[in-house]
Amino acid sequence: MQFINRNQLKLLNIMADIKQTLDTSGLLCPMPIVKTAKAIKGMEVGEILEMISTDAGAMPDMKAWANQTKHELLEAHDEGKKFRFIIKKTH
Repeated sequence: MQFINRNQLKLLNIMADIKQTLDTSGLLCPMPIVKTAKAIKGMEVGEILEMISTDAGAMPDMKAWANQTKHELLEAHDEGKKFRFIIKKTH
């Protein structure tokens, strides 16, 4: 039997609440941000978007975008060849 820690449990709860997944694999800057912004605009406050990217610049770009727009970047993971972001619409 394998136990999960609090961080893993938190992530599992967030994953269960994802409203939409946006796969921007193969797109380069600025398209992952452009498509994320468009997807967030179509969502309700409090809903969660998962964005997947293969663009190496996505990690700093998404952190800067979330800071600038004030949407909440709940998770940002480097999974090797893919980057996964969990964003909560705040306004």
